Amino acid sequence: MRKVVLDTNVLVSAVLSPDGVCRNILRAALQQRICPLVGNALFHEYVEVFERDHLFKQSPLTRYERNQLLNAFLRTCEWVTVYYRWRPNLIDEGDNHMIELAVAGSAEWIVTRNVRDLRSGEFSFKGFEVLTPERFVKEFGWDS
Repeated sequence: MRKVVLDTNVLVSAVLSPDGVCRNILRAALQQRICPLVGNALFHEYVEVFERDHLFKQSPLTRYERNQLLNAFLRTCEWVTVYYRWRPNLIDEGDNHMIELAVAGSAEWIVTRNVRDLRSGEFSFKGFEVLTPERFVKEFGWDS
C-alpha cells in the first residue's frame, strides 16, 4: 500500500468540506486504499487540533463524533517511530516533524495545503513529493 503523510489541515478540511478533495483522501484512508503514516508529533497535533471546538463551528459533527472519526482514521495509520531529527529548517519550525516522519516511514508523499512552506527547507530529501490535496487526488483519479 502507498504510504502518505497527511497534514492536519487535510483532516480539518475533510471534516469541514463534505464534497471536497480532502474528504476523498480521508475516505481513501478509511477504505485502506492508502496507508497514512503517523508518529508521536503528528498524533499529538491531530488530537490537539480536533479538540478545538472553534475550528469546527461550521461542522455538522460534534466533538464526540469528530473524535470517533479521528480514532477510526488513526486505526488505519501505520505508526512510525522517528529516531533521527533531521531538522530541515523549514519556515515554520512546527512542520519539520512531517519531513522527519516521511523520511523515517519511507512515505511517497506529504499531502498538505502548505506546500510552499514544506518545500522551503535548507535540506532537500529524495523519495517523497509534497503535493496539494487537489494534485494528490488527481494523481489517483479520485477527483471525479
